[in-house]
Amino acid sequence: MRWGLCPLGPGPAAVARSWGLLRLPCSPRWRGRTRGPLVRSVTGASSQLPSSSNGRYRDTVLLPQTSFPMKLLGRQQPDTELDIQQKCGFSELYSWQRERKVKTEFCLHDGPPYANGDPHVGHALNKILKDIANRYHMMRGSKIHFVPGWDCHGLPIEIKALSELGGKTQNLSAVEIREKARSFAKAAIEKQRSAFIRWGVMADWNNSYYTFDGRYEAKQLRIFYQMFDKGLIYRSYKPVFWSPSSRTALAEAELEYNPEHVSRSIYVKFPLLKPSPKLASLIEGSSPVSFLIWTTQPWTIPANQAVCYMPDAKYALVKCSTSEDLYILAADKVTPVASTLKTAFEVISTFSGADLENGTCTHPLTPDKASPLLPANHVTMAKGTGLVHTAPAHGMEDYSVASQHNLSTDCLVDEDGVFKAAAGPELENKAVLEEGTDAVIKMLRAAKNLLKEEELLHSYPYDWRTKKPVVIRASKQWFVNITDLKATAKELLKKVKFIPGSAQNAMVEMMDRRPYWCISRQRAWGVPIPVFHHKTKDEFLINSQTVEHIIKLVEQHGSDVWWTLPPEQLLPEEVLSQVGGPDALEYVPGQDILDIWFDSGTSWSYVLPGADQRADLYLEGKDQLGGWFQSSLLTSVAVRKKAPFKTVVVHGFTLGEKGEKMSKSLGNVIDPDVVINGGQDPNREPPYGADVLRWWVAESNVFTEVTISSSVLNAARDDISKLRNTLRFLLGNVAGFNPETDSVPVEDMYVIDQYMLHLLQDLANKVTDSYKQYDFGKVVRLLRAFYTRELSNFYFSIIKDRLYCENADDPKRRSCQTALAEILDVVVRSFAPILPHLAEEVFQHIPYLKEPRSVFRSGWIRTSSIWKKPGLEEAVESACAMRDAFLGSIPGQSAAAYSVVIVIEPGLLFEIIEMLQAEETSSTSQLNELMMASQTTLLSQEPRERAADAIELTGTFLINLEGGDIREESSYKVIVTPTTKEKCPRCWKYTAESSEAPCPRCADVLGGK
Repeated sequence: MRWGLCPLGPGPAAVARSWGLLRLPCSPRWRGRTRGPLVRSVTGASSQLPSSSNGRYRDTVLLPQTSFPMKLLGRQQPDTELDIQQKCGFSELYSWQRERKVKTEFCLHDGPPYANGDPHVGHALNKILKDIANRYHMMRGSKIHFVPGWDCHGLPIEIKALSELGGKTQNLSAVEIREKARSFAKAAIEKQRSAFIRWGVMADWNNSYYTFDGRYEAKQLRIFYQMFDKGLIYRSYKPVFWSPSSRTALAEAELEYNPEHVSRSIYVKFPLLKPSPKLASLIEGSSPVSFLIWTTQPWTIPANQAVCYMPDAKYALVKCSTSEDLYILAADKVTPVASTLKTAFEVISTFSGADLENGTCTHPLTPDKASPLLPANHVTMAKGTGLVHTAPAHGMEDYSVASQHNLSTDCLVDEDGVFKAAAGPELENKAVLEEGTDAVIKMLRAAKNLLKEEELLHSYPYDWRTKKPVVIRASKQWFVNITDLKATAKELLKKVKFIPGSAQNAMVEMMDRRPYWCISRQRAWGVPIPVFHHKTKDEFLINSQTVEHIIKLVEQHGSDVWWTLPPEQLLPEEVLSQVGGPDALEYVPGQDILDIWFDSGTSWSYVLPGADQRADLYLEGKDQLGGWFQSSLLTSVAVRKKAPFKTVVVHGFTLGEKGEKMSKSLGNVIDPDVVINGGQDPNREPPYGADVLRWWVAESNVFTEVTISSSVLNAARDDISKLRNTLRFLLGNVAGFNPETDSVPVEDMYVIDQYMLHLLQDLANKVTDSYKQYDFGKVVRLLRAFYTRELSNFYFSIIKDRLYCENADDPKRRSCQTALAEILDVVVRSFAPILPHLAEEVFQHIPYLKEPRSVFRSGWIRTSSIWKKPGLEEAVESACAMRDAFLGSIPGQSAAAYSVVIVIEPGLLFEIIEMLQAEETSSTSQLNELMMASQTTLLSQEPRERAADAIELTGTFLINLEGGDIREESSYKVIVTPTTKEKCPRCWKYTAESSEAPCPRCADVLGGK
C-alpha cells in the first residue's frame, strides 16, 4: 500500500471508518459535488459482449438465460395478455382479496358510466385510473371495495332505443318505451363490461349495481321521501331549462354550451307611459320618450311584464341626432349604443336609477298593456343598454323579480317550444326559435318599436343529447331546495381532499351558481316521482304510507309497476279508503320521472359499505364537478349531513392529437378495442394490447386534457419495449441464482451494487408516495428514468463483465445477482398496478420461484433500511465524475482498450476512492469496473513518466461534510493512454499478454474447468 505518499495522518481505513465507508454500513451525511451537473455517460464504453469468442471459450461465458421474450410481435401481445389473464386468475383476484383477513379497507366508489353506447377512450381513461389506484392499495394490504355500476335510465337511452324504430314511436305506450330502453341499456352494459374486463380492471363483476334494479330504485325512492319530508323537495311553477327537441325539463348538468350559436339580437323601444316624479320634471313638454332595451331572445318579448334598472347606476336622457327621438338608457352605454345604432346621442340630462321608481312604460307589442319600471340586482352594464326586458316565464332572475312584485308568470310557450293560443293569432303554433322569432320581429317593426336587428354569435345552451338549442320556460316541476343545503355542503367540502386542489373551488363555484335543482323529467324511462295528483284540483298526495307501499312494490317488481298496475293497487288500503276507494279514486299517478342525476347521486346509499357509508375515493372526469360529485354530495348532505367521499380525484377529457374534441364527423375517434386488437390494416392500426392503453393512461397528465393518437400510442409501446429489454436482462442474469442460499449480505456487496440498492430504496419511496397522491404520471417518469438511465445506460454496462466472465458462484458475481434480484422485485412491483399483464408475465419467468406466484397476491415493494447510505451515493458520484471525463475523451472507442491513471491530491477524496481500489494498479478492482478500462492506476501524486500519446484531463470535486461543517475541494487528474495489453479471447478486455491466451483473471476462472 502507498500510504507513505499521503502526509495527512491516520490511514485510509481509519478515515473511511470514521465516515462509514469501510464495509459501508449506513454512513453519515456528506455531500460531494463536481463542478456542474453529473452525467452518467457511457460514451466510449464497449457495447460488445464476449458471446462469440471464436468458439473456444464460448461455453465458459455465463450469458443470460431466460425464455422471457424480448418482443411480442403482432397478435402475440394481445394473445399473451389473454393467456396471462386466465393463467394468473385475473377474474378471481377481486374475490380472493375480499376474503383476506386484513385490518384496512379501501373503498373506491365507481361513478356509473352511462349505458347508452359502446366503450370509448373516455371509459378507458376513467376505469384504468381507478384500477391502478385499486391495485396499488390492494398490494399495500388493504381490502378493496369496488363495485362497478351503470347509469341506466334517462333521455339519451330512450332516444337511442326509439331511434332504431324510425317513425313508429308515436303510438308506443310508456311500458313499451321502457321495455325497449331497458333492453338497449342491457346490451350496452354487456359491451362495456366485457371491455372493462379486457382492460384488466379488477372489480366485483358478479355484483355490479344498476340504477334500473328494483332494489336500487327502492333505496332511491326512500331518499326522495326523506328529503321531501324535511321540506327539501317541493313542487313549484318556475322557469327551467326546457328542451323542445326532447319535450322535457333539463338540469344544468344536462346542458352543453355551443359557442357557435347564432341569435338574432334586437334593440327595442319601450315607450314611456307614466314617468316617475323625477323623470316628469326632466321631460316636461318634451316629445315622446322611450326606454331602450336589448335582447338576444326576441321571442320572449310577448311575455314581457316589466323593465328592470340598476338603482345605483347613472342613467341618461338622450336625443337621437337622426330621428330627434328621446331615449333613456344607462349613462355608461350612451356611446357604445349610439355607435351600434350608427347615430349620435346628445345627453340632455342624467339621473340616478332610483329616480325611475314608480314609472311605467308601454309594452312594445301591446299598446294597452303597461310594463312597470322595477329595480333589480341582476342588471349589469356588461352588455346591452343597462335596462333589462323582463319575462318572468323565461328567466330565473326575471322570475325572482316577478315573485317580489306579484307579476304574472304565465308561459306562452308549450312543451314543443311553440307559441300557445294565448300568445295571439299571429304567433300561435309558431316555433319560438324559428318562425316565432321572425313573427315577433315583424310585429315590432310594424309597431315602429324596432330600432335594430343583427346576428350575434355567442355561447348558448343546447340539449346534451339531441344537440339542439333549449329555451327557458316556466312549468310545474319538482325541485330540490339547495339553498338550505349549500352552507352545510360547502363546510363539509373543506374536510374533503381534492386532487387537483383547484377542483374544490370549481365545485363550490358551480354550486353557488345553481339557484335550484329541477329533479323532474317529462319522459317514460326512469324512476317515477311517487306522487298522486288530484283529478280536478291542483293538489297532490304523498305521505309515508303511500311511499312505503310503493317502495315495497318497486323492491319486488321494479319501477314498471307505476305503469303496469292499476292506480288503486299503487295505494295502500288504508289510504285508498280515504281518497274515494277503488271505484271512485280521486287521484291518478303522476307522470314525471326523476332526473338521472338524482338516480346516480343516490348510489352511495346502495353501494357504500358499513354504517358510515363513506368512500375513500371518488374518481371521475371534471364534468362531474357539476354532475355526479354534486348530486351525490347534495343527497348525502340532505339525508345525513355528511359527504359521501373523503377524497375526490378529478381528471380531464380525452382529446385528439391536436387537442380537438373527438367526434365521428372529424374521423378522429380512437376505439379502445382497435387499440388492443388492431384494425383492418395492421400496419396503420397495429394491435398494441391493453398494457399500452394502460401505460398511456398512467403517463398522461390526467389532471388536464389528455391527448391520444397513434404517435402517442407508439411512444407508449416503445417505452414498454425498453422496459421489457431491461426485465429480460434482469431475468436472464438471475438464472442459476437462489436468493435463499446465494444472496450476499449487504455489507459484503460490491460498492456499486450497494449503491444501486441505495438508489432502489429512493425509487421505492418516491414511487410509493406518487401512488399515494394518485400521481401515476410521476410513477411512470420515475420508472422510465430508473430503467433507462440508472439501469440500462449505467449499471448494466458496468456489470456485464462480472456477470458473464467470473465463476458462477464467485462472491463478486453473487453480489451483483443479489442486487439484480432486488431490482427486479422492486421494479416489477412498482409498475404492476399500471401494467398488470406484463408484471404477471415477468413473475412467470422468475427462475428461483418454485411455483410462479401472482405479483398481486404477494404484496407491495419491500426494501431494507440498511440500503439507504447517503455517503455511498456521493462516493460513487465522485468516481463517476472521473469516469465521465475518461469516457468523454474517447468518443466511439472501447473503454477496455485504454488504461487510466487517476491522480488525486492527498485528502479525503483520495481515501474515498481508495476504498474502491486498495492496490495501486488493478484490472479487476471495483474502481476499474466502474471505469470500464483495461486497467486503472490510483496515485496521490503525478507519475514520473507518461506516454507521449496520453490524454490529460483535470477536474475538481467538492466534498461537503456534515452539512457544511467540513468542506474540502479536491483536484484530480485523469490520464488516458491506449493499453499495451492484448485482447483476451474470452472476456474481450485488453488484459492478456497474448491474444491467443486468456488474461490472468480468465485463466484463474478456467483453472478448474
